[in-house]
Amino acid sequence: MKRTTRPPGNRRNALFVVVVTLAVTSASVASADDGPGPFGVTVQADTNKASARVGALFGAGDGLSGHFCTASVVHSEGRDLLVTAAHCLDGGGKLRFVPGYRDGKAPYGIWDVKKTYVGDAWTGGQDEDSDVAFAEVAKRGAKGIEDVVGGNALATGRETGATAVTVTGYPSTLDAPIICTNKPTVHSRTQQRIECPAFAGGTSGSPWVNGDGQVVGVIGGHEAGGDTDDVSFSVVLGEEAAKLYKAARKAG
Repeated sequence: MKRTTRPPGNRRNALFVVVVTLAVTSASVASADDGPGPFGVTVQADTNKASARVGALFGAGDGLSGHFCTASVVHSEGRDLLVTAAHCLDGGGKLRFVPGYRDGKAPYGIWDVKKTYVGDAWTGGQDEDSDVAFAEVAKRGAKGIEDVVGGNALATGRETGATAVTVTGYPSTLDAPIICTNKPTVHSRTQQRIECPAFAGGTSGSPWVNGDGQVVGVIGGHEAGGDTDDVSFSVVLGEEAAKLYKAARKAG
């Protein structure tokens, strides 16, 4: 499963570097609105506005090492909200978010998580259908994180596979994000899946962003995101996620 604990374990497939190298030299990434392909190819993410909204989650400490999950900025009135997988937030202790993290650097600063929002079904029994959560980060001066990097909308009630999505995340053994575009398919009434290679441990919480710039899933859910690196899962964002998002936005 993609779930990692702190400190993170090394789950990366030995073929990961080969896969990414071949992808970079042979193909460009498909756009999330069914533009030029190919689908299902994983490459290193470019540095741009979209990837700046995605970052790595770290535990306590002064340095930037040992990132264990992924999160991304979503719109909120307080301009201070992240979305990730619930299982990324259940370890306790101090958390820090670094948007656009690359090669040990924090180009948009280090943001302390001040409050987390996890649904009752996850808190009570770690229900895989409730494996989505939100985190409020402390402002830096007068600015919220959304003021610095922007934020995606969060969309609930979307039909699985209606459009392709782009998934961006941070494997725990790499210091740069990877990205892949493909069409999700239905796994069950409450779970969706996507075939994208090399999304190993550390990519839990990675956003699934559609062509309208809306987050319609995050890696997590079934098998804590998947028990292989090449197939990932997400909760279908429905009424429960909508209520949790509303509560987090209001509180922030």
